[in-house]
Amino acid sequence: MRLTNVHHRYALRLSLFYHHFSIHPLTKPVISLKPPKSSSIIKAHSRTEIRNSPIVIVNPAIKSTAMRFHNLVPVNAVSLEDGGGSNGASATPDHYEDSSLSNGYHLPPQEIIDIVDAPPLPALSFSPHRDKILFLKRRSLPPLSELARPEEKLAGVRIDGKCNCRSRMSYYTGIGIYQLMGDCTLGPEKEIHGLPDGAKINFVTWSNDGRHLSFSVRIDEEDGISSMLGVWVADVETGKARPLFESSNVFLNAVFDNFVWVNNSTLLVCTIPFSRGAPPKKPLVPAGPKILSNEQKDTIQARTYQDLLKDEYDESLFEYYATSQLVLVSLDGTEKLVGPPAIYTSLDPSPDEKYILITSIHRPYSFIVPCGRFPKKVDVWTADGKFVRELCDLPLAEDIPITHNSVRRGMRSIDWRADKPSTLVWVETQDDGDAKVEVSPRDIVYTQPAELLASEQPAVLHKLDLRYGGISWCDDSLALIYESWYKTRKIRTWVISPGSKNLNPRILFDRSSEDVYSDPGSPMLRRTPAGTYVIATMRKEGDQGTYLLLNGSGATPQGNIPFLDLFDLNTGNKERIWESDKEKYYETVVALMSDQTEGELYVDQLKVLTSKESKTENTQYFILSWPGKKACQITNFPHPYPQLSSLKKEMIRYERKDGVQLTATLYLPPDYDPARDGPLPCLVWSYPGEFKSKDAAGQVRGSPNEFAGIGPTSPLLWLARRFAILSGPTIPIIGEGNEEANDRYVEQLVGSAEAAVEEVIGRGVAHRSKIAIGGHSYGAFMTANLLAHAPHLFCCGIARSGAYNRTLTPFGFQNEDRTLWEATSTYVEMSPFMSANKIKKPILLIHGEEDNNSGTLTMQSDRFFNALKGHGALCRLVILPFESHGYAARESVLHVLWETDRWLQKYCVPNSSDASENLDAHKDDASIGTVDADSKAVSAAGGVPEWADDKIDIFPSPCRSSL
Repeated sequence: MRLTNVHHRYALRLSLFYHHFSIHPLTKPVISLKPPKSSSIIKAHSRTEIRNSPIVIVNPAIKSTAMRFHNLVPVNAVSLEDGGGSNGASATPDHYEDSSLSNGYHLPPQEIIDIVDAPPLPALSFSPHRDKILFLKRRSLPPLSELARPEEKLAGVRIDGKCNCRSRMSYYTGIGIYQLMGDCTLGPEKEIHGLPDGAKINFVTWSNDGRHLSFSVRIDEEDGISSMLGVWVADVETGKARPLFESSNVFLNAVFDNFVWVNNSTLLVCTIPFSRGAPPKKPLVPAGPKILSNEQKDTIQARTYQDLLKDEYDESLFEYYATSQLVLVSLDGTEKLVGPPAIYTSLDPSPDEKYILITSIHRPYSFIVPCGRFPKKVDVWTADGKFVRELCDLPLAEDIPITHNSVRRGMRSIDWRADKPSTLVWVETQDDGDAKVEVSPRDIVYTQPAELLASEQPAVLHKLDLRYGGISWCDDSLALIYESWYKTRKIRTWVISPGSKNLNPRILFDRSSEDVYSDPGSPMLRRTPAGTYVIATMRKEGDQGTYLLLNGSGATPQGNIPFLDLFDLNTGNKERIWESDKEKYYETVVALMSDQTEGELYVDQLKVLTSKESKTENTQYFILSWPGKKACQITNFPHPYPQLSSLKKEMIRYERKDGVQLTATLYLPPDYDPARDGPLPCLVWSYPGEFKSKDAAGQVRGSPNEFAGIGPTSPLLWLARRFAILSGPTIPIIGEGNEEANDRYVEQLVGSAEAAVEEVIGRGVAHRSKIAIGGHSYGAFMTANLLAHAPHLFCCGIARSGAYNRTLTPFGFQNEDRTLWEATSTYVEMSPFMSANKIKKPILLIHGEEDNNSGTLTMQSDRFFNALKGHGALCRLVILPFESHGYAARESVLHVLWETDRWLQKYCVPNSSDASENLDAHKDDASIGTVDADSKAVSAAGGVPEWADDKIDIFPSPCRSSL
């Protein structure tokens, strides 16, 4: 894959990721230098009108007495319908209590709103020749009306039928072009012009020669036509934009892939077929009952996927929206229809621009798995649209085992060799795709030319005993192949010589993926004239050796110290030629900037792009030039929230009772002095992780010098409310050897939380009776379990978009790949739903009404709330209309913050110190460090979020496979 391509999808994926952690893409600029794989599937639903308020359910059985608020920052929390509190009146406890009973969306205090509404920073995209930079301008949080647009939920995909693309697409509002001058400064901005007013821009892509941009444009208007996506191109020199198609009735189909540059003057575009009529109408009377049958006794296990096809009508609707007609269109307006209409999911031109790898899906569809497992056909076409040959036609894959490292049978990870004109590479499993089958080799990597000679067979490139993880290409003398195995956390890197059968492959690195201290870094890539990326090999003046440039995160017991190493492939010797300042700054290498020309790269001519930040200084980008390592700053982004520019941040270390080393990041408000101000109310926000060894679990991850990016629902917002924030305290759930980590979940969970609480109390920054716990998704599951099994530690909890009853996810969750029937006690005892009778502390549940994440159905919060209420627990459930697993609309986000602030001000800030008098009693109830049939809770924490299908790859490596 090649060319710089800034997809809307990064925003969708990141929006989910940043709900779990305290950084945010709108306050940290995003850099793109090459595109992600384009056929990744993002789930995104059907509604008619906007509701004027979230659904709030409170347990009326609990009536708490009014409590006085002392020493609080004034609150300005009113309904959006009341005009946002323009009168500046401060909210009182009674105001909070009254507002909680009213309808409508509410606003949090102004100091929180100011941070959420900070102008977003642009995304950046470098030209193929690294001489220009795009500033892709972004808007802030969308209004709820955008989420309320009707959408179809089909085969695991959510489609906006009005636009014929994925629903909830983020977009850019404008494009600015900057020339990167010889002294590494930026020239004046050249705005892309000629666009219609209110244009929403997506899929920004450079042509290979850097002379043109392509992108989609839509305008939301009531006529329904303007909402469709048109393909536009812009001349980079003039900034003038125009529609690509001469006809105004040609629209983009962006449900899967959208368009790709075939060469510098021609694009292959997925269009809506001209012959397509109106959407199929759902029959008033069904043709018959819905029947699912397994009379052939197949063993098929699947996770709790959502938005699946339900009947024949859904099948026809899916085909209606997903079917494209491919059109070759030149910049001069010449058009040519190629191939039949089909559901094309990926278009990938060969490096020499002579062939195109075309992937499509077809019937029979499935009602139990999403479209990524539908029958898949992969063909090779010529660049002018003529069929060459079929590579494979894979059958429906409903029966992929749930065990980690299980894969689809047949050819997979089909791609072009980045260092060859038109050579294909793929992998085939030898264990029938079942990771439980012991076999050697497990995977075989094959190569073959695009166009075959008579009876030419695929050539075996390499055989692997673990699961294939991708390839980094260099040339016929060098390639790196990666393999890994989840159960053992083993990861290997092989050195091979693709053009020589006489040189035996050898292992370059063999390590544990959990051992971040041993990570040697990844080879830096250079761009080829064909627009692909290959391993950059370096030379020294007067030295005949060949070196790799390894870019590493540099994990150490003191935190990450990123580095660049020259690595001698023959001797294994390393020379560190650069590392980040470890005292104040956190600086990372983003990409090579000296790879524009062909030929060998020399160290003394090296240029790299770096991002640099500190605890209080937001991210800026620099170009670092050798031999003197001179740094030239190329951006000057303003601080997104200057009111918190002097916040205090410290990475702290402490120990669990069983000796496991733990870490966390402690944030304190600006100007806070523990000696003067005393202990603060504290919010602990975390997400458990799963490990195979205590040593790896105790390693430090992250840097104390990273900038505190604050997302729209980040716990760090409460720094503005004078809270201490303990962010990301490590909660390792360890299963060494053959032990399953989940079988000791509650013991390790409580032990980790207890150590964190004692640390902040011992530092004098938190009051024992004023510590709240919170988390999102698997962090919400953690929160509920801690309130059930360690009520002495926390005064209240906030649980967002969680799953609380694991019997509703019977075929695995997180990293648990045992089924409910294989580990019944684990599933049952781990569920906080089963311990609802033990939760006595106030718990706030928040969930999106349209949560499409695997495992976290909205029903999970509904049923958990009913269980809590049935035992008289003090609880509140907020269901957010139109929201999914992460919350997007401004109205929803601000209401979530209002609910959270209300909860903290009511049940944390004024919490009387006499709560600590019950500490011993609570400890007895909690049975800390013990596990019994009533209190044991287990989970599959693993550092892999519930939404792991939506993985994030801002800078995807060509060595990452697409299974």
